[in-house]
Amino acid sequence: MALTASSETQARLLDLQKLDTALHQLAHRSRTLPECAAVTALQEDAERIKAAVVETSGHLEDARLELGRAESDVELVEKRIARDAERLQSSSSVKDIQGLEHELASLRTRLGDLEEIELAIMERIELLERAATGARETLEAHTARRTVAEEALAAALAEIDRERADLDAQRSALVAELPADLVALYEKQRERYGTGASHLRARVSSASGVTLTGSDLEMVRRASPDEVILCPDSNAILVRTAESGL
Repeated sequence: MALTASSETQARLLDLQKLDTALHQLAHRSRTLPECAAVTALQEDAERIKAAVVETSGHLEDARLELGRAESDVELVEKRIARDAERLQSSSSVKDIQGLEHELASLRTRLGDLEEIELAIMERIELLERAATGARETLEAHTARRTVAEEALAAALAEIDRERADLDAQRSALVAELPADLVALYEKQRERYGTGASHLRARVSSASGVTLTGSDLEMVRRASPDEVILCPDSNAILVRTAESGL
């Protein structure tokens, strides 16, 4: 048995379709918000900036360890110089004195080399500290921008949620007023084909944008006004009104 509903009731399906179209557009908006793209870009940049912070911090730590080893070497040589100098002062053996003086000369040369190495490391540490500070400041500034962008995204999504809640409420109220079997057919066609109701206006189906052929128009004309029929092109429920041009 063919499904029937008054012309006025069928026309209300167009309002339902408008609500569903608006809900679909909201879903698309939520996925394509410029705020979303901005946050995604900042998230990708964050990984690169964090990696730079880790890398510069690692180089700085390595340099500090290297400086610690150099300082230990300097301290060791200084102790040996002090020990040999003390022995030199108390020695009376010409041979021992010559040996100590030779060793002291070698140690002082070694100390000079180590102090140059130590100075070079300290200069490198100074550069690395500036680089590490710059990397951290860059990360902090980026984090602040990311926070602002995430807040903007949250606000945009909250606005979409409010709009969606309003549309959902309107939709629920409308569905409650329509015959269950008519709504079931509408939902079935919308699920399968993307559109549940199509307005026939000036012989053109709004869902497909196609003008009905002569044979299709004849089929529509033969159908009683309360018979629920489907659009031959879009398979949505074809809603006929005074604008249909029949």
